[in-house]
Amino acid sequence: MAQGFSPLEHVLIIGGGSAGWMTAAALSDTLGPRCKITLIESEEIGTVGVGEATIPPIRYFNNRLGIDEATFVRETSGSFKLGIEFVDWTRVGHSYFHPFGQHGAEFDQVPFYHYWMRESLAGRIEGPIDDFSMAWAMAKAGKFAHPSPDRRQIQSTFDYAYHFDAVLYARFLRRFAEARGVTRVEGRVADVALDPESGDIKQVTLADGREFAAEFFIDCSGFRGLLIEDALETGYENWQHWLPCDRAIAVPCSKGDEIAPYTRSTAKAAGWQWRIPLQHRTGNGYVHCSEFIDEGDATEALLGSLDGEALADPRTLRFVTGRRRKFWNRNCVAIGLSAGFMEPLESTSLHLIQYGILRLLALFPDREMSPLLAEEYNRQTLAEYERIRDFLILHYKATERQDSELWRYCAAMKIPDSLQYKIDHFRNYGLIVSDERELFNNPSWIAVYLGQGIAPRRAPAIAELRNAVPVSERFAAIEQAMREAVAEMPAHAEFLARN
Repeated sequence: MAQGFSPLEHVLIIGGGSAGWMTAAALSDTLGPRCKITLIESEEIGTVGVGEATIPPIRYFNNRLGIDEATFVRETSGSFKLGIEFVDWTRVGHSYFHPFGQHGAEFDQVPFYHYWMRESLAGRIEGPIDDFSMAWAMAKAGKFAHPSPDRRQIQSTFDYAYHFDAVLYARFLRRFAEARGVTRVEGRVADVALDPESGDIKQVTLADGREFAAEFFIDCSGFRGLLIEDALETGYENWQHWLPCDRAIAVPCSKGDEIAPYTRSTAKAAGWQWRIPLQHRTGNGYVHCSEFIDEGDATEALLGSLDGEALADPRTLRFVTGRRRKFWNRNCVAIGLSAGFMEPLESTSLHLIQYGILRLLALFPDREMSPLLAEEYNRQTLAEYERIRDFLILHYKATERQDSELWRYCAAMKIPDSLQYKIDHFRNYGLIVSDERELFNNPSWIAVYLGQGIAPRRAPAIAELRNAVPVSERFAAIEQAMREAVAEMPAHAEFLARN
């Protein structure tokens, strides 16, 4: 054992749901039996349980735990997701697709999208860049198959994630974690005691008087932030001036005949509506700004636009978009909604949980509880939140809509300099500038820029210099390869039934 190393003996997780049980599963799988892990949750409090759409990195999390995909999809009533269709965001009657995977296929030193911009600006292509997305070709046809590992095939150019029931996922991970030694305690935390000298969290006391002490605490208590905020008074940075929605009404409905392999986001007068198809039902919600619509009207608007019969009473969730001023404060790390809230427009909620956990494991402390570890954790997590924040703001800012107060506000609002810098580069030169650690890479930015009407003034210069490349022939070959590949794929529902 290294000199001076004093390992933690007990980690206490406060709160269950997706955040708590993802944390418990990953920690128990990595730390093994040497570190005791206890999770305290209360069934009377319940969980939010509406984060049912994900992005491709969730597959890495499941693979890391050794979870079989077919078992996971079956146990969570899941389906597959190829991207998000955005309806009425640019203007009413317009739609575009944010795909998982690239546009087209690379055939030259110059990226495909550079050539596409050159051809589009010259009027030699009339359709949207969506026409060259393998993910969208599959999605609109209702097809699904796994990507090909052969990079020479067009079937290798897309990626995928999942839709699933978040409550079932938490139960699935609970079984996984308990099988690896995690102890679950049913109870409601009534008091949090701090060490009078250090200010660290010392123990929690439940409503029935039971006391639980630990060396390290993980706050998965949701919006309230029972440890990170109520006890440690960490503070919160509000981002509502950029992302003004502060309510979500959620309701499941019966599923249709087809299970679409994509999420749909439809812009409304005071926000947007999600549609997430699962095997047993469809998840729906209206994310909106309470300043521009009251709860009754928002509920009526949601119920009036469902694809099927409502299966439960609508639930209202209240939130403030933003983040804690520190994600790791003293001997406590906040994971999930206790760390901050990003509205689910791009399905990042479970991703932020996932990478909060993986970052914690990479910087996991011993009893010394070095402040350097917390400092680095906070630095990395803040950067990730801000990068995702900017991508979400882009959807609201880049709109032609002037038909309601919300959209007029968003079109006129001042945005972060970091986002304006990116927009300026794309609008002037057709270039994507981003941090190499961006969650959303070039195809994602291209999809939203072009989909929401930010057209470049000209194509990147390098594309104009390579006139000898037979671009039109290559484009035609890509389109034909896509058509042939999609034709051979099974329907999404058939793939689910078969696998």
